[in-house]
Formats: sequence, structure tokens, C-alpha cells
Amino acid sequence: MTVGPLSDYFSRATWELIESKVSDEAKVIITKLLKFVVEDCIPAEERFHLQISEDPKARWASYPTVIEELKDKAKSLGLFNLFLSREHYAEGSPLTNLEYAVAAEIMGRSIKVAPEACNCSAPDTGNMEVLARYGTDAQKAKWLVPLLAGKTRSSFAMTEPKISSSDATNIKTSMRIEGDEVVINGSKWWISGAGDPRNAIHLVMGKTDPTAEKYQQQTVVLIPSDAPGVKLIRPMKIFGYDDAPEGHLEVSYENVRVPLSNVVGGVGRGFEIIQGRLGPGRLHHCMRLIGMAERGLDLMILRATDPEKVAFGNQLQSHGTVVQGIAKCRIEIDSARLLVLTAALAIDLHKSKGAMKEIGMAKALVPKLVSGVLDRALQLHGAEGLSQDTPIALFWSIARWLRFADEVHLAQIGKNELKRAAVLRSRAIKAHL
Repeated sequence: MTVGPLSDYFSRATWELIESKVSDEAKVIITKLLKFVVEDCIPAEERFHLQISEDPKARWASYPTVIEELKDKAKSLGLFNLFLSREHYAEGSPLTNLEYAVAAEIMGRSIKVAPEACNCSAPDTGNMEVLARYGTDAQKAKWLVPLLAGKTRSSFAMTEPKISSSDATNIKTSMRIEGDEVVINGSKWWISGAGDPRNAIHLVMGKTDPTAEKYQQQTVVLIPSDAPGVKLIRPMKIFGYDDAPEGHLEVSYENVRVPLSNVVGGVGRGFEIIQGRLGPGRLHHCMRLIGMAERGLDLMILRATDPEKVAFGNQLQSHGTVVQGIAKCRIEIDSARLLVLTAALAIDLHKSKGAMKEIGMAKALVPKLVSGVLDRALQLHGAEGLSQDTPIALFWSIARWLRFADEVHLAQIGKNELKRAAVLRSRAIKAHL
């Protein structure tokens, strides 16, 4: 498989729009990454899935060896930890958020293989950023260094059953400080990566002081995955996918004791930390979604032009609805990409806090647009699209669950827009003077 110019995989006009903001070093990295994903990661996908056992217990006991092979190659090519800016960590990547958006899109084309091969997969990326920004030297040495080396995996435990976890202030997990220890009790679910046999650490969000100011009640604590009292209850399934061997698990923390030194950033700073983590982290999801959508569209085009795929006497590309669907996909993908790149640039210019509007718009719209693209890809592929023979069904399931944040972001965007009312009214009055 040969790799053509970047413009074959990325909107030419959009690339021309941002090219002046992309450094020469980043261009070299992106070109190498594209070649690695197309020539190594995508061909390795079949091996990856075949190396996951069908046995209910064995599938959680080991990880596909092909990933370690690809990690070694990614390291040798300088494609490791591309997400982590040198701004937060000396050994980080030279890429800006805008440049990483291009890289993440490329990795998104092979969502189960490429991000982890480059040590750029969730939830580790967000967790490593938290440790790099808020961790003590001791925490970094013990937990961040092995994560950056790709030797361990991690989880972020925030979502809880029986409450509305979209509002993080509802979290009920108790964190009681006793002398130089923190005692944790609570239940979490949908904890990504908790089933991975390489998982070493959970970053857990809980309440240390329910009587404090609303956004100062929460604290993030580091809990070793093998600590006494940590119990993996069951893997949760998304549309039937258990995402073994990392999974999304229900986890119970029963009288778990960790040193007070395992608190991240300080007691009461949990909400601040998750806000910093979720901004760029969710945008990373949007970046990768664009890559999934592009691959879905590629598969649509290949199927539509396959001479063996004939319906009602004509090749699929001869049917107007098929052509229109492909056109809509192209328009929506390019629109979504521009929104993601705008948000990434806003982070570079104004930090995450100053880019919340752009991040929110991307997170609200991109999963929805990509879901539509992949839905058309499913429709065109018929029963094959629903099967394991293409990546489309998996891509669609990922895009669909990422839409759960829609309402929260739309509400915030709408409220911010309404704040413009006074300025608009003032303009209207002056225009009539």
C-alpha cells in the first residue's frame, strides 16, 4: 500500500488555509504519521482483532501483541506522545493543538490501533496531561513516566450509576481524610480502560467536603488499580461491544486507603482539574472522529464504484441517492473539520479556558455530523456494514455515544450567545439615531 500526498487524505483547501501555521517540523511528523497509519496500522487491524480471545475470561487477561510491535516502530519514527505539549512537559511533543488536530485525524482512521500505537489514546492522554500539569514530582516519577513510555495504562473514574453524571457536582463517591490517608468509598461505571491487564492507576473523582462551596467539594485522587478494596464488577457494553481487553467497566471502591500524597493538585481542586482535562480531551475525540468519517466515506466510494455491486440493473454510483449521500458526507466532513481546527487554534491562542465556546461547538456538532456520515456508510453497505467485516459499525457506535454531551454544550453555547443581547440592543438603538 503506497501513500500519496497529504492532500489525498486531507481537504486541500483547508490545508492551504492552515499550512502557514504548521511548522516544518510538524509537517515532517504528520507525513511520517500518515505513512505509518496507512502502511502499518490499518493493515494490522485484522491481527489486532484476531489476537483478542473469544473466551469470556481470557479476553481480559492479555493484550494483542501486535500493538507492542507497532509501539516500537512508532517510537523509532518519533511518533510517540504527540498529544502532550512541551508547554506542560519538557519531554513532550513539539506539536501545537492545531498541528495535533491534523495528526489525530490521521490516527482516527485506525481508531483501535493507531492512537495506542502512538501512545495517544484515551483515557491515557487526558490522564497524562493531568499528571503533567498538576502532579507532584513524586507522582510524575511513579505514574506519568511509565505511562509516557507506553508500559502501563490508566483510567479516569468520574461517572457514577444512579445519578446524572453529566453534572459533575452530583458525584457522591466519598473521600474522607484520616490523618495522612484518604479513605475512598463509592461506585463508578463506564470507566474506560479499567479492564486492561496493563492498567496501573485510576484517577478518581470524589467529594472530600460536601459542605464546601459547590465547585470546591471535589478532589481527584490517584488509586493504584490493585489497591485493596478496588473491585472490577463487570464490563459495560456499548451496542453489544465490550471493547475488550480495555473495556468500560463498573468499578467499586470499598474502604480504599491511599496516602494523602496521592491527591492531585490539592484538596478541593477536582472540578478545576476535570474542566482542564475534558476541554482538550473531548476535542481530541472530535479530531479522531473526522478521521473515522473520512475512512467511512472512502469505503462508501469504493463500494459505490465496485463493478460487482449492481442494484436494479445499475452500478451503485449510477443511483442519484447514492451520489447525493456521498456529496452530503463530503460537505459535512469538511464543515466539521473546520470547526475542530478553529477550536484547536483557539486553544493555542487563548488556552482552554479562553476557547470554551469553540470547544463546545465542536463537541456538540462534530459527533452528530459524523454519525450522519457513518449512518449513510452503513446504509450503502447493507448487512455487511453492520458486521465485523468493515469498521463502519464500530465507528458509528463510537460517534453515537460521543453525542451524549450534546445537551450540556448546547445549553452553555446558547447561554453565552444570549449574553450578547445588551450589545445588540445598543447597536440597534444607535442605528436609529
